[in-house]
Amino acid sequence: MDRLASSLDRSETGSEGAERPVMVLGEGEEHLVTAGARHLAIPDELFRLNELDVLYEDSRQTLWTYMRPAGRPSFSPAMLGDFVNWQRLIGDNFGPGKVPLRYLVLASRSPGVFCFGGDLELFQRLIRERDRASLAQYGYKCVEILQRNTQCLDLPMLTIGLVEGAALGGGFEALLSFDYIIAERGATFGLPEVMFGLFPGMGAHAYLSRKLGTAMADRLIVSNETYTAEQMYDLGIVHKLAEPGEGLNACREFIDKSERRHGGLVNARRAMKVAQPIRLEEMKRIVDLWADAALQLREQDLKVMSRLASAQTRLARVA
Repeated sequence: MDRLASSLDRSETGSEGAERPVMVLGEGEEHLVTAGARHLAIPDELFRLNELDVLYEDSRQTLWTYMRPAGRPSFSPAMLGDFVNWQRLIGDNFGPGKVPLRYLVLASRSPGVFCFGGDLELFQRLIRERDRASLAQYGYKCVEILQRNTQCLDLPMLTIGLVEGAALGGGFEALLSFDYIIAERGATFGLPEVMFGLFPGMGAHAYLSRKLGTAMADRLIVSNETYTAEQMYDLGIVHKLAEPGEGLNACREFIDKSERRHGGLVNARRAMKVAQPIRLEEMKRIVDLWADAALQLREQDLKVMSRLASAQTRLARVA
């Protein structure tokens, strides 16, 4: 898909003389004009996050967000910090009586990768230092972000994860907190943690057991298999398939077709969350189990983790 340039290359003067960023649009993205950045009710801070590109589309009342990692496409502490600020700024500035927001979309600018998940380099260091507290704090931050996303930041909106590549480990877990997942054919999903003696600790058990039942959830978690977008669609995890390169258009079409039913869809999702609640305390308890298990890894397990991180880094560079 055509992509927005990853950096700001010029600025314009706002009504009060302040410099406001103007993004360079790629071909086919003219509809994502920076009217949102010029909208005085939206703070510039939202459009100046380090590893997240954010655009507000007035016509669809949609906030489009693209992960733009500085290094390996993973949830580094820097990216997690951006997500915390992103959620805070959305919660403070959008919704009834503020800037209207009906759809929140998360995608990635990393070619062929949605997200590889946890920061494996950080995990290795903390495990070798026997720093359980920092491992747990990392996990707590992850599940707190997912829990807020599950609750749609208490706004009457629908959340959409747009997948155009590999969604592995924590990247897959993060997607499970969205109301809807749209994936291109060729996108892949998997939970590789078991290959180095660990398990996904940031949401997989809580979300997949609700969505698929415990038996199927366990199969996905311990299989160490990579699943196609089509397989995820058949399981009901992916809600809409798109042809390669057509993910953005499919997302637009999904939003346009949902608009007439928006109120019903928002409340139907809320009802589902009442019927199948996922509590933050539950997810934090799983993080505790994950942190305990991480400290039990052997050196050979850490070497496997290191090889996986290196392979993913090479893949991202090649792409």
